[in-house]
Amino acid sequence: MVPEAERYGSSNSQFTLWMGANLQITAIVDGALSIVFGSEALSAIIGLLLGNILGGAVMALHSAQGPRLGLPQMISSRVQFGVKGAALPLLLVIVMYLGFAATGTVLSGQAINKMFGFETAQTGMIIFGALTAILAIAGYRFIHILGRVATVVGILGFAYLALQLFGHYDVAAAFGKKPFSIGTFLLTVALSAGWQLTFAPYVADYSRYLPSHTTIKSTFWSTFLGTAIGAQVAMTFGVLVAASGGAFLKNQVGFLGELAGPAMAVVIYLVIVTGKLTVNCLNAYGGFMSILTTVSGFNNRSQISPRARGLYIIAFVICSVLIAIAASADFLNNFKNFVLLLLAVFVPWSAINLVDYYLVSKEKVDIPALYDASGRYGAYNMVALGCYALGIIVQIPFLNQKLYTGALATMMGGADISWIVSLLVTSLVYLPLAKRTMRVPAAMIYPKN
Repeated sequence: MVPEAERYGSSNSQFTLWMGANLQITAIVDGALSIVFGSEALSAIIGLLLGNILGGAVMALHSAQGPRLGLPQMISSRVQFGVKGAALPLLLVIVMYLGFAATGTVLSGQAINKMFGFETAQTGMIIFGALTAILAIAGYRFIHILGRVATVVGILGFAYLALQLFGHYDVAAAFGKKPFSIGTFLLTVALSAGWQLTFAPYVADYSRYLPSHTTIKSTFWSTFLGTAIGAQVAMTFGVLVAASGGAFLKNQVGFLGELAGPAMAVVIYLVIVTGKLTVNCLNAYGGFMSILTTVSGFNNRSQISPRARGLYIIAFVICSVLIAIAASADFLNNFKNFVLLLLAVFVPWSAINLVDYYLVSKEKVDIPALYDASGRYGAYNMVALGCYALGIIVQIPFLNQKLYTGALATMMGGADISWIVSLLVTSLVYLPLAKRTMRVPAAMIYPKN
């Protein structure tokens, strides 16, 4: 927990952090995937906006927990799942961090190679991995500074690329090429909602440094507007690029460099690296926190040395670079499957965490008990774990993914509403069970020192 004396800043810092984290090339790719899935350009933009609003609202509700608790997001999951039971969603979170860090390393590695003319593909990835490790070890303050820089650089870079796109391609002709399909529309909504929900497991890691008197309202809106606006701008650009007939889907980084022109290509590559470096530092820092939270649930430790923290982060970054090298040959296909898979496993966790915090515990947490498997929250909470499993299982008939298409999704013309079903079912089942079984303290209990 971050002590009150060490907290500082205002909720405005969350706006620039999450704006910078979303104004980046992977978000462009996520928007372009809506065209890959067969959506018409205008309906894709509307669907992405709806998903960013819905998913961004859920994500910002997690952010609002930070100032009150002063804890990393996933440690607070011990309230619902138990001190050791929280390891289940934590392991999936670690996989998510590795996956997103790897995809960012692929694209940024390509940009670095083009900037400096490196022949070997792995060279740029290794350099980017080293930069990520250095800044993640440097910590919270430097990550926020990088977020502010990435916001300014991203806005300028996107504005220039948009001018180039409209100047070289008939963007207007990209609209109305395909008939509207409810199935592809809902899949597009799922793309952006899933993008936002993947931030939920670590968003409070950055709002927890704010003073505890920071209001829920201010934290919510600063986070929501930053993440929703940033993502929508990047994803809309992705839709326009993919629908305009360019070669973006075949060579994402190279196409943006060519679109920028010879004089500005290096600058755009730098914009790509800056944007990805921001979010990759979040992945590395959040990955370290999740690994530590998992381990500390079994060894009862609540502190870690700076040296051990550095080793955790370096090990995480090395793993992400190795995954990037292995996956770079089929990047777009791997990323598409990865994003949709993440949505299936994080929606029920998010539902359980938010229902408990706002409707069951009502912002009252026994923080010392989060480190004691024999305390108030116990080692394993079978109610939460059972509801989490149910939240995944109920999605199966509604899934529409490359690896599996459910029977009900087929009957609905390919519409994937699995995440909506999971959000509703998990919340409705967990709420009454938790109210009967949770041992909620009468007031917030903080550590004595």
